[in-house]
Amino acid sequence: MAALDQKSPNVLLQSLCCRITGKSEAEVAHQFQYAVRVIGSNYAPTIERDEFLVSEKIKKELLKQRREADAALFSELHRKLQTQGVLKHRWSVLYLLLSLCEDPRKPSCRVPGYGALFAQGLPRDAHSTPFYCARPQSLALGYADRSSSMHTSASLGTSGVSSLLCQPQTQAAGDSLRQQLGSRLAWTLPPSASPSATAPTSRGSLGPPGPVARAPHRPRREGDDSAEVGEAALVRDILYVFQGIDGKFIKMCSPENCYKIDAKMPLSKSLRDMSSRLAELGWLHNKVRKYTDSRSLDRAFGLVGQSFCAALHQELKEYYRLLSVLHSQLQVEDDQGVNLGSESSLTLRRLLVWTYDPKVRLKTLAALVDYCQGRKGGELASAVHAYSKTGDPYMRALVQHILGLVSHPILNFLYRWIYDGELEDTYHEFFVASDPTVKTDRLWHDKYSLRKSMIPSFVTMDQARKVLLIGKSINFLHQVCHDRTPPGKLTPASKSTESPKDAAELFTDLEGTFQGKIDAAYFETSKYLLDILNKNYLLLEHLQAMRRYLLLGQGDFIRHLMDLLKPELARPATTLYQHNLTGILETAVRATNAQFDSPEILKRLDVRLLEVSPGDTGWDVFSLDYHVDGPIATVFTRECMSCYLRVFNFLWRAKRMEYILTDIWKGQMCNAKLLKAMPELSGVLHQCHILASEMVHFIHQMQYYITFEVLECSWDELWNKVQQAQDLDHIIAAHEVFLDTIISRCLLDNNNRSLLNQLRAIFDQIIEFQNAQDALYRSALEELQLRLQFEEKKQQREAEGEWGVTAAEESEEKKRIQEFQETIPKMRSQLRILTHFYQGIVQQFLVLLMSSSDESLQFLSFRLDFNEHYKARDPRLRVSLGATRGRRSSNV
Repeated sequence: MAALDQKSPNVLLQSLCCRITGKSEAEVAHQFQYAVRVIGSNYAPTIERDEFLVSEKIKKELLKQRREADAALFSELHRKLQTQGVLKHRWSVLYLLLSLCEDPRKPSCRVPGYGALFAQGLPRDAHSTPFYCARPQSLALGYADRSSSMHTSASLGTSGVSSLLCQPQTQAAGDSLRQQLGSRLAWTLPPSASPSATAPTSRGSLGPPGPVARAPHRPRREGDDSAEVGEAALVRDILYVFQGIDGKFIKMCSPENCYKIDAKMPLSKSLRDMSSRLAELGWLHNKVRKYTDSRSLDRAFGLVGQSFCAALHQELKEYYRLLSVLHSQLQVEDDQGVNLGSESSLTLRRLLVWTYDPKVRLKTLAALVDYCQGRKGGELASAVHAYSKTGDPYMRALVQHILGLVSHPILNFLYRWIYDGELEDTYHEFFVASDPTVKTDRLWHDKYSLRKSMIPSFVTMDQARKVLLIGKSINFLHQVCHDRTPPGKLTPASKSTESPKDAAELFTDLEGTFQGKIDAAYFETSKYLLDILNKNYLLLEHLQAMRRYLLLGQGDFIRHLMDLLKPELARPATTLYQHNLTGILETAVRATNAQFDSPEILKRLDVRLLEVSPGDTGWDVFSLDYHVDGPIATVFTRECMSCYLRVFNFLWRAKRMEYILTDIWKGQMCNAKLLKAMPELSGVLHQCHILASEMVHFIHQMQYYITFEVLECSWDELWNKVQQAQDLDHIIAAHEVFLDTIISRCLLDNNNRSLLNQLRAIFDQIIEFQNAQDALYRSALEELQLRLQFEEKKQQREAEGEWGVTAAEESEEKKRIQEFQETIPKMRSQLRILTHFYQGIVQQFLVLLMSSSDESLQFLSFRLDFNEHYKARDPRLRVSLGATRGRRSSNV
C-alpha cells in the first residue's frame, strides 16, 4: 500500500486504464491520453444541479420509448413531489433515476456521455442572463441561420436535449467495459471495433481525440411552398409563437386577439388543432409579459406591485429556460440530420406533453394578471391570496410563492409601524393611513386610520385594528405625552423578515406566529401607554372629578354652593360677574370635603356663564366648568365636555327644583302655627300642602331615577370597563358609551325631546307654585301682623282704663278683614288652576313615558303614579306593560 502511495497520479491512471481494458500499457496509450484530457479539463465543475432539466430529460426519454402515458404520469408525480417537503435533494434522486435508466446491457440506441451532456443542459448564457432579458438571441435566428450558427466540433455546452438523440452501439466490447466500470469515465470510452463498424460520433459525444465526423445536414423541414405545410415547419413556427413572435404560418390576429393559421393554408385538421392548442401558450405569455412591461416602470404601482412583477418575471425566466432547451434540441436535430419521423425528433405531440406544466403555470399567471388589474398594495395582495384557495396543490404552491414575494413589502411596512411607529408609505399601499394636516391635539382620533380597501384578506379586522393601535400608541407617547422612551424598550423588536419565504410562512400561520407577534407588541405598548396616562397625567382621578363636580356626585359641596349662590343667581343674568361667582366657588370648596382633592384637580374647576337670553336669571346661565388639556384631552374631547355641560345643566335644574320644594316645605312648616289664628285660610293652605306633596313625590322619584338608575349604574359600568381596558381606545369607547347612556336616559337626546319639554314645563309649574305660595304667605302674614297689632293696641288701651277701640276703628278693621277675606277665593282659584295645569302636564308626561321604548322609563311612570290617580283619569295609562311590549314588537 505504501508503494502504491509513492506512485505518481499518471502511473496510477495508466494502471487503471490497463485494469479496465485488460490490455498492456502500450495498447492503452490512446485511452490513457484521452483519460488525462478528461481529468485535466474543467468539465466536472460545470454540472448544473437543475431539477427542471432532469425532469424534462426523463420525460423525453419516456417519450422516445413511446411511453406517453408514463411521461404524463411522471409529470403529475413530480408536480406532487414538489409540493411536499419530504425530499430535500430531489435533483439527486431524479438524476439517479435518469442514470439508472441508462442500462449498458440494453441493445437499443445509446447516448454516449449522457450524464456529461445533461450537466450542460442549457447554454451558459441561458443561466447567466437576467430573467428580464432572458430571451436568447439565438431564438430569433432565421430558418437559414439555424444550421450555420452551430459549430461541428464536439462541445459539452450546446444542449442537454441533444443527449436524447440515439447513437447505435453495436460493439460488445465497449458495452462490457461500460458494464464493468459503470462510471462517467467509462461512458466516454469509444467502442473497440473496426472503423468500418463504428457509427458517426454525435455532437455531444466525448469520444477520443481525432477527426469528428459531421452528420449530413437534414433536409429542409418546410417542404415545398406548393405542398401541404409539414409538421416540421409548424414546430419551428410554434417555437417563435411561444415567445410572442409571429411565425411564417402562425400569426397574431389582432381583431380576435389570438394566434391563428391562415384558413387558406393547406394543412390537415389534426395539425391545425394541435398548433392552435400550442399557440395558446404564446398568447398567455404575451398577456403576462404585457402586464409586467407596462407595470415594471410605473413607480406609482408601489413596492407591492413591483414585487408582484418580480414574481411574474421569475416565472417567465423559468419559461424562457424551457424555450432555450427546446430551441437547442431543434438546433441539434438540424446539425445531426435527424428526420422528423425518428424517435427523438421534436413533434407537435411531444411539445403538447412537454409544455403541459408551463401552460398550467401561465394560465394561473394570466388569471392573476386579469384579476389584479387596477389593484395595488394590500388590495393586490388580497387578490393574489384569493387564488391560493384551490384544491390543486401545484397551483397553490405557485400562488403561495408569489404571495410570499407580494406580501414581503407589506410585512416590512407592518414591522416598521408596530416597532418604530414609522409610516413610510409613499404610494399608499399599507392599510394604515396618516393625515399630516391633523394637529397634535387630535392625533389619536383623526391622524391615523385604517385604509380598509388595503387590508389584505389574510389579515383579520381585529389584527388590523391592533396594528393601527400599536403604531398610534407609539406616536401618541412621543408627540403628545412627550415620553422619550425608545421604541425598542416598549416592545422587544422582532427581527424583520429577511426573505419573501419568511413572509409567506408567517402569513400562512396567521393564528400562530403572526398573531403572537401582533399580540405581544399590542399588549406591551398599550399597557405602557395606560400606565403613563394614569401615573403621570392622573387620568382616573380626572374621571372621578367629572363625576363629583359636573355630575353633582359631591353632595355636600353642591348643597353648600347652591346656598351661597342663591342671592346671586336670583338676580338678572346680565348683572352677574364671573369673578364674583368664582370667589363663591372657592369658598364652597374650602368649606366642604372638596378641599381634600388634589390641587391638580381643583385648579381645573371653574365657573362658566352661558349665553344670556332676555328675561334669564342667574339660575338659567350658571354652570360649572372643568378645564382639560394635554393627553387627557384625548379622552375628554370637546364633544365630551359639551355633553358634560348639558348633563350638568339638567341636573342643576333638577337639583334646584328639589331646593325650591325644600324651601316650600319649610315655609309651610314654619307658618302652619302662625296662621292657625286665621281659620279662613285653612282651605287654601290645605290645597298648598296637597299640591306641594304631589310635587315633592314627583321630584323625589325623578331624582332617584336620575341619581341611581342612570348615573350610578352607568358609572359602575364605566368604572369596570376602565379597570379592564387593554388600550386607550377601550377607555375612550367606554367613556363615550357612558355619556351616550346618560344623555339618552336623562331625556336629553332627540328621541326624548317631547319628554324633556314636558319635564321642563313641570319644573316651571313648581317655580310658579313657589311664587304663588310666597305671595299667599306674604299677604297672610301681613294681615296677621295687622290683626295682632290691632289686638295689642286694644289690650293696651283697656289696660289704661280706656275703651279698647272706637267705633270708627272697629269699622275700619272689619272693612280691612273683609277685603282680605275677599282675596281668599281668588287665591283658591289660582291654586286650583295651578293644580290643574300641573296635573295635566304630569298626566301627559306619564303617557309619553308609557309609550317610550326604554323599560326603565316605563317603570318610572309606575312609580310616579304609584296610587293610580292619573291612571283613573286617563284610559291610555291603563294599558299593561306586557301589552305595551306586544304592541311595540308588532309595530317593529
